Amino acid sequence: MNPGARSPDPTSDGATGAGRPALLFDMDGVILTGRGNDSVVHDRALADTLTDYGLTVPKPQRTALSGYEYTETFVDGCHTLGVDPEPFYTAREVHSARRIADRIKAGVRGMAPDADALARLADEYELALVSNNYNRVVETVVDHHELDVFAVIRGREPGVTGFQRRKPDPYYLHETLDRLNAGTGLYVGDRETDLLAANRAGLDGVFLRREHNAEVRLETEPAAVIDSLTEIETLLDA
Repeated sequence: MNPGARSPDPTSDGATGAGRPALLFDMDGVILTGRGNDSVVHDRALADTLTDYGLTVPKPQRTALSGYEYTETFVDGCHTLGVDPEPFYTAREVHSARRIADRIKAGVRGMAPDADALARLADEYELALVSNNYNRVVETVVDHHELDVFAVIRGREPGVTGFQRRKPDPYYLHETLDRLNAGTGLYVGDRETDLLAANRAGLDGVFLRREHNAEVRLETEPAAVIDSLTEIETLLDA
């Protein structure tokens, strides 16, 4: 437990109403190795999208269009090309999702070694996987690694709306709690945005320390800090 942090209580009533306790998990850096997607996928997805649009763009101009985020720089770059930014961004994200899913199936990223703890937890709790990664990627991870422990899985939709609903926005957490008919629970993540989204959804945020975030200093107080998914059972019994 993190000194000074409150004890998580997955059985207490939460903002979404009474219901069964649930355990929600982030994906990247939590059950899947690696902090996130390699930026090369977005570069290659941009090339795919430019081909779809029949456009040839010099490399210096591609910088404004290849970043993951939907920014003013991206919008300005699209206007320079004479294309509508929102559908262009969606098209690029669809290609990104496809490429990331292909990398998962090729074994570029694997499961965290402690992810087998989820099977034991599923015997007692409703488990869900909620990620900022694309829904197609989340589905691919679950199918490829045969993860049948999750009652609900949810990634974000490609496009501007999906981008805006990323954590720390609690949109997908609220949606998942509704689908689980759960009133409260825990959300296990490896970023500050996970803790913020958890708080806004009425969940207790649990921060998982991995190699990539071992030295991160948090401004948002978690309900608990753990070093392995195997600690969750002990945490819940405390």
